[in-house]
Amino acid sequence: MFYEGYHFWGMHLIWWIIWIMFLFWVFATPYYIPGRPVVKTEAFAILKNRYAMSEISKKEYDEMKKFLETN
Repeated sequence: MFYEGYHFWGMHLIWWIIWIMFLFWVFATPYYIPGRPVVKTEAFAILKNRYAMSEISKKEYDEMKKFLETN
């Protein structure tokens, strides 16, 4: 009726370790989510919009673009 040994709540110890590792992987590791903008891409988009709306000059655009590409 009852399990003896390495059984915890009906699961083997190894399954608990696998579940804990899986949950850690899901919540703690950084990963790319499709549709979510990357910070660098977002910065380029903002820069392009500012240039398109004539808020900055071509010279300022080139300087900022060069800065973003190096960082």
